[in-house]
Amino acid sequence: MFKKMWKQIKIFIISLIILVCFTHSILPHRTVDTGKDDLENYKKLNESEKRLLEFKDNEENLKLKVAQLDIINKSRKKNNVPLVKLDILASRVANKMCREAADNEYIGHWNMAGEEPYLRYAFAGGYDHVTENAYGEWSSDNYNISLIGSLMKSGHGKFMAERAPDNGHKKNIIDKSHNFVGIGFCLSGKQFRYYEEFIDRYLEFENVPIEVRVGESFNITVKTNGQSFLYYIIIYRENWPHTLTPAQISKKGNYRDYTNQEYKDIFAWDLSRYRNGFIYEIPLRFSDEGLYYIQIFSDKKEITKPASLNTKGKTPESGIVIKVRK
Repeated sequence: MFKKMWKQIKIFIISLIILVCFTHSILPHRTVDTGKDDLENYKKLNESEKRLLEFKDNEENLKLKVAQLDIINKSRKKNNVPLVKLDILASRVANKMCREAADNEYIGHWNMAGEEPYLRYAFAGGYDHVTENAYGEWSSDNYNISLIGSLMKSGHGKFMAERAPDNGHKKNIIDKSHNFVGIGFCLSGKQFRYYEEFIDRYLEFENVPIEVRVGESFNITVKTNGQSFLYYIIIYRENWPHTLTPAQISKKGNYRDYTNQEYKDIFAWDLSRYRNGFIYEIPLRFSDEGLYYIQIFSDKKEITKPASLNTKGKTPESGIVIKVRK
């Protein structure tokens, strides 16, 4: 009886050893394949994105950005905020900005057309809210292209090394509301530029016109995720941007995520009237020409009657810009 049981035990032990060895030697290692899967996914997204094709990343640059994304996410993980994904369009917007800044030897949040980050992203076709970090450095000799990865890491490291109250870049990196990031870089001779475009993407948009006429009525379609309701819309107006020199841009410093002219507010109880299920059809009409910057806020609770509203601590979930001409 004992010999028979011992024989069965030996068979079980041998089978277990074979299974363990088989698992470690033949079956795929998920921890190894995860990065490859991410890269393959971003390669597909890069191929399918048709906007700003002249600033499309090649495969080698995309690999560098996926590696940099991991560095950004390590910073976010250390600060207990959700990880972000790489956004292809925002990366191309950042590439465009980096190239102009490097070629013209300036660092700033405006381009030479006088456009702030939210204008540049919107003009490229983006509808989400964007906040930008900008970094640059230069050398007495031409940079070696092999240094790009370490230069990006250094730039991000300097953002994270900031201390209050001058820690705006760091606060942007670890903002819990961000769920995507665009990464851009350009190495041009003795100049290197690196930009991070953090994105807040929680809503879907349809029927957003690029340009309308003064007095023209139209609707924009906003879809929520079914777990939130539109809370507040604020629309800012600004004049057409004017060109800036590199010296002017370098002196401007930080940018504001709004303008001096608040054109229109739409409150939660008015927005509720435009809702059908999880879809809002919001009617708009503008009385003067210029650029109109639309910020949308949401909340988990729907408000259908006049009440006190406060957007403090809330994140704008849109960065729509509409051109209005006579």
